[in-house]
Amino acid sequence: MSHQISDKEPGPPDDEQPERLTIGGRIRRALIGRPRDVRDRSLFHKLSLIPFLAWVGLGSDGLSSSAYGPEEAFRALGEHRSLAVVLAGLVAFTVIIISLAYSRIIERFPSGGGGYIVATRTLGKRAGVVSGSALLVDYVFTITISIAAAGDAIWSFLPASWATAKIPFEASIIVLMTILNLRGVRESVVPLAPIFIAFLITHLILIGGGIATHLGNVSATAATVAKDFRTGLDTLGLGGMLLIVLHAYSLGGGTFTGIEAVSNGVAIMREPKVETAKRTMLYMAVSLAVTAAGLLLCYLLWDIRPVDGKTMNAVLAERFVGATDTGHPFVIATLAAEGAILILAAQAGFLDGPRVLSTMAIDYWVPRRFATLSDRLTTQNGILLMGTTSLAALLLTGGNVRALVVMYSINVFITFSLSMFGMLLDRWQRRDEPKRWRGLVLFTVGFGLCATILCVTVVEKFAEGGWITILVTGFLIALCFLIRAHYARIAKRFETLDMETASVAKTKASGEAEPIATHGAVPPALDPKSGTAAVLVTRFGGLGVRTVERIFSDFPNHFKNVVFISVSVVDSSAFRDESALAESTRRAERALDQYVHWAHDRGGVAATKRLGVGIDVIDELEKTCRAVAEEYPNVVFFAGRIAFAHEQWYHAILHNDSTVALQKRLQAHGHTLVVLPATVL
Repeated sequence: MSHQISDKEPGPPDDEQPERLTIGGRIRRALIGRPRDVRDRSLFHKLSLIPFLAWVGLGSDGLSSSAYGPEEAFRALGEHRSLAVVLAGLVAFTVIIISLAYSRIIERFPSGGGGYIVATRTLGKRAGVVSGSALLVDYVFTITISIAAAGDAIWSFLPASWATAKIPFEASIIVLMTILNLRGVRESVVPLAPIFIAFLITHLILIGGGIATHLGNVSATAATVAKDFRTGLDTLGLGGMLLIVLHAYSLGGGTFTGIEAVSNGVAIMREPKVETAKRTMLYMAVSLAVTAAGLLLCYLLWDIRPVDGKTMNAVLAERFVGATDTGHPFVIATLAAEGAILILAAQAGFLDGPRVLSTMAIDYWVPRRFATLSDRLTTQNGILLMGTTSLAALLLTGGNVRALVVMYSINVFITFSLSMFGMLLDRWQRRDEPKRWRGLVLFTVGFGLCATILCVTVVEKFAEGGWITILVTGFLIALCFLIRAHYARIAKRFETLDMETASVAKTKASGEAEPIATHGAVPPALDPKSGTAAVLVTRFGGLGVRTVERIFSDFPNHFKNVVFISVSVVDSSAFRDESALAESTRRAERALDQYVHWAHDRGGVAATKRLGVGIDVIDELEKTCRAVAEEYPNVVFFAGRIAFAHEQWYHAILHNDSTVALQKRLQAHGHTLVVLPATVL
């Protein structure tokens, strides 16, 4: 008998099955919501996003960068403002190239993962951890810069006397976004869709109207641009003009940040995932290219100059209102929508940052606890880490957008460059692929653009904050290697334990008592009234085998039954789709079958199994153990536990001590759990 995923509809909702909650539990339930049922077959459909909602939740990261990227690029032109025409075309071209490249990445890696997966699969594990670490820092800054830029936009129309409230406002938004994301993906996206639509409408009016009002002066404007361009050629030469464009183009790299968010979030897309993700990428590419290029042209046409305490978009909106006599409310609506979509853009950091973190946790680069799901089926630990670190970054930088955009851009283009180069090598190696040359051209151009922006930004802005992001990212990379080395040592010790125990599982170990071998005879029937040893196990291996051997060595002739208990933990690796979830359960079932068959072969005792399925291993183990105790009243629970010869503070972070926590819970219900330690290091 085992507990498996049911094909039936989930049980009655919580309001039909009252549960006792503490005050803290009630508060948490009110903020985050009721637990989700992992046995609900319609769950993946309910949690996934259609293209429009994916555009809202992920595409807004790229689109919102038009609030600060074009401004940085235009500022870098200095007095050579006529070059904005060239810059606008170059920006639109780059958006299209990077978006096309990431659409190909989605096709090549349909399970998602973005830059981390691309670099790992095409360039190797070391390049993968560099890309993944850069992505993690990138997503922290995604949240920070989005909220900080939102504050700048909103405070552009608020009284100057309110300036002291700006940082507290931004900090409270980060806290609120963290809580929203703990509730789940759709719950954090759907309420924000009207904001996204408001941004599109107001900026379409601003850009379209801003350009349309100058259509009558096209010839005069073209003549002015041509004159300025000739003057620049005379004074700087063609090389000097190109350097200015390259300088402005690179420092405006913040415009292209967020494009990778869609490829990282394929897992939360509605089926067919690849087509949904590609359509979302198309929506974002077109909207970003039009918005960013349109704003650059409007800055030029309206002769916009930086004003202290206001964004250039705020200055443009005010000038536009004055020319069209539409009133001050339009300025407020435009800037409020801009601030709101920037807040919405922080959503990409909360959606994709924990997802990258959980993927790296599955590969043992970061603590495994970051792959764990909450009862709302979110990567709760990752969301909390993203929220707290982005809040710290906001407070440490004082919400300075110009400093943040430098640190942000460097990490984005580290990942971009590695992804483009990896895909270039991948296409080069696929010699039999039809029309392979298209991919080679696309990724060659993409790598050239991304590497150029990265190098120029690092060189130009190293002393203005670039060194900070390089230092932080380098530290994170080193930490990842240390964590993986630790897990590798543990895995090596378990391999040794498996090999040491392999012979014990087949022959009698000298000096140890063991059950009488039946060698294939029919095993005895279970007797619920007899002494029963319930053994908590995971995979079939040395730790579980040695635990059982010790039970019968330390308690000879006492136990007549053995119940093997395990939990199929639904973490982020299992919660990709229904097939992955079912396979995770089958693996746990097979491991239990191996233990039961091994116990029968060892002889002398009757053996059975119990399997639970859940997102919290301790909660599910407690429920399963209590059910076993009702069926077998003379039961004693046993569990093997990793023990370190020299306990260190970081062991508690890298390893979940579930056995000790479960022991306390079972003791509270009058049950005994004996923990048998296995020293690994």
